[in-house]
Amino acid sequence: MNARALLHSFSPHFRPRGSPPDLSVSKESFGFSLPGLKRREPLHFRVRLQSEEGCGFFHVSVRNSGRGGKVYADVKSEPYDISKSVPESVKFQDSLNDVVLPEGDLESSAPWWEEFPKRWVIVILCFSAFLLCNMDRVNMSIAILPLSAEFNWSPATVGLIQSSFFWGYLLTQIAGGIWADTVGGKLVLGFGVVWWSVATALTPVAAKVGLPFLLVVRAFMGIGEGVAMPAMNNILAKWVPVSERSRSLALVYSGMYLGSVTGLAFSPFLIHQFGWPSVFYSFGSLGTVWFAVWLNKAYSSPLDDPLLRPEEKQLIVANSLSREPVKTIPWGLILSKPPVWALIASHFCHNWGTFILLTWMPTYYNQVLKFNLTESGLLCVLPWLTMAFSANLGGWIADTLVSKGLSVTTVRKIMQTIGFLGPAFFLTQLSHVNSPAMAVLCMACSQGTDAFSQSGLYSNHQDIAPRYSGVLLGLSNTAGVLAGVFGTAATGYILQHGSWDDVFKVSVGLYLVGTVVWNLFSTGEKILD
Repeated sequence: MNARALLHSFSPHFRPRGSPPDLSVSKESFGFSLPGLKRREPLHFRVRLQSEEGCGFFHVSVRNSGRGGKVYADVKSEPYDISKSVPESVKFQDSLNDVVLPEGDLESSAPWWEEFPKRWVIVILCFSAFLLCNMDRVNMSIAILPLSAEFNWSPATVGLIQSSFFWGYLLTQIAGGIWADTVGGKLVLGFGVVWWSVATALTPVAAKVGLPFLLVVRAFMGIGEGVAMPAMNNILAKWVPVSERSRSLALVYSGMYLGSVTGLAFSPFLIHQFGWPSVFYSFGSLGTVWFAVWLNKAYSSPLDDPLLRPEEKQLIVANSLSREPVKTIPWGLILSKPPVWALIASHFCHNWGTFILLTWMPTYYNQVLKFNLTESGLLCVLPWLTMAFSANLGGWIADTLVSKGLSVTTVRKIMQTIGFLGPAFFLTQLSHVNSPAMAVLCMACSQGTDAFSQSGLYSNHQDIAPRYSGVLLGLSNTAGVLAGVFGTAATGYILQHGSWDDVFKVSVGLYLVGTVVWNLFSTGEKILD
């Protein structure tokens, strides 16, 4: 027999017909008196029940709920032959039959933070990691101004420093996915945050030693950040049920957008007050705080978490597609699937437009709209704030549609179509607007609808290949990073020989190609086991 009994309570709802049960334990044996139990740790002992017909033993685990003065016992019966001698033990006078309890008093009264879903603790920690990721990435775009003035760097040197991050970032996309799928997301994401945080903190030292050292440190930072997305994708594939996938990924990716806002907002203040090295020292040190919490709270899989509540573990395991770790990567099988190539091609088309908007937008504001960005800080953070809001809105809409019975395939196609056609439409309107305010509105709407992609292609890796989601994200994000590199360079060439309208036409064309490929070949069903 297994049961839970309320042993003692000071609740006003407790109405015994007689005196409370005699439950005394020697302080020398257990170090506590049961009615005054203050400890939260469970204590284990055996209780003998004796009556005129015989006796029986029970294993009892006692704990204090911490609220309302209640003490509970989890009771498990132990077979016992009454013909044998019975050792002296705790006497339990059977007066529980005289106790009348209102319904609900037998339930645990844990604090709210103990009942908060553990899977959302994991999601929030991943959100925090991505917040730090973009804080550490964008701080160089602000600090490069005093740095170049102090060390007399030319514009070409500044461009070399800015691009050195991507050398390492490209190297670890696929490698990070393989590593996460084989050893688990906890270790890989923890490694990534520590690695890029150390590289961030070493940036001032490297800059003062010499340019080659700075380039190496920036590339090392890219190595750390390159594993973050595959590792996050792997761990959420195991922790988050399908019905919550879009919301969780949208929240995590919005951490990147808000990280850019935070970095752009605080970097100028720190540089003005304490000098440019302070940006790298302060931002880099935050990674150690995150890592300490991550080690204590995170697990690669809910099956590895010994403190996870059974009901939540059952919910996750029953509604999650990802199971045991991967031992080998079936490259041939992965690359033979049309939805995989649709994902890779769509990621390329999406990032071409996204990187151009985010990289060249300040130049567009300055050259075309004649804005002074140093005096218009809101315009720097407006697209990031718009994307953060839209990503979470899209995630909520997508999960709502799935919960109402719409197929995952249909939902992914709807959300990604918005993520493609929305930016395409608003970019085509830029050549028709006559005021700077309307141009800014078009740009914000373009990037806002772009963020719906978080519930489209960015959620699709876990749909089609949950066990290989890290590898798959590494593959598609490699194509996405290459699109950013080539697209940024091509935009400079187009502007030398053409106009901004030509730049936008190329982006719109790729958005349309992506829309067709995505709707023809993508799926939301699992294709790789």
